[in-house]
Amino acid sequence: MPREIGEKVVSTNRKARHDYLIEETYEAGMVLTGTEVKSLRAGRASLVDGYAFIEGGEAWLDAVHIQEYMAGTWTNHPPRRKRKLLLHKQEIVKISHKTKEGGYTLVPLRIYFSNGKAKVEIAVAKGKKEYDKRQTLRERQDKRESDRAMSARKHLGD
Repeated sequence: MPREIGEKVVSTNRKARHDYLIEETYEAGMVLTGTEVKSLRAGRASLVDGYAFIEGGEAWLDAVHIQEYMAGTWTNHPPRRKRKLLLHKQEIVKISHKTKEGGYTLVPLRIYFSNGKAKVEIAVAKGKKEYDKRQTLRERQDKRESDRAMSARKHLGD
C-alpha cells in the first residue's frame, strides 16, 4: 500500500511551455538516493536549467537542482547530478529517433509524486523562435480581452 494516494506536484517548469512547442509528453521514474527523495518530499527542487538526453540506450536527466537535505549528514547527495530515468525500451527508442531528427530536445516539465513514487514528466519539444513567443503572448492577451468583453456584456444584460 503506497504511503500517499494521488498526485503531489513538487516542481514545475513554467518557462518550458513558453520557450518550446511541446510535441509529446512521457512519464518517467527516477533513480534517486534517500536524501534526494526526502528533499523532494519537502518541495525543494528546481527544473529551470534542466534537460534530458539519451545516451547508450538509457535516458538521463541532467542539471536539475534538488537541494541538499537539511538533516542529511555525510550521506547527502550533490545538488546537480545526472539522474537515470526509468522508461520503457520502446519509449527510449521512439524519443531517440525523434531527437536525432534535429531541432527537437527533451525538456523536463514537472517533478511530482504519483502514489508515493517520484516521477518526472519529460517532453519532446521544439524550440520556439522569438516571433512565435510574441504571437503566443498576443493570442493569450486577445483571448483575455475577449473574455473580459463578453463578461462585461453579460453583466450589462442582467
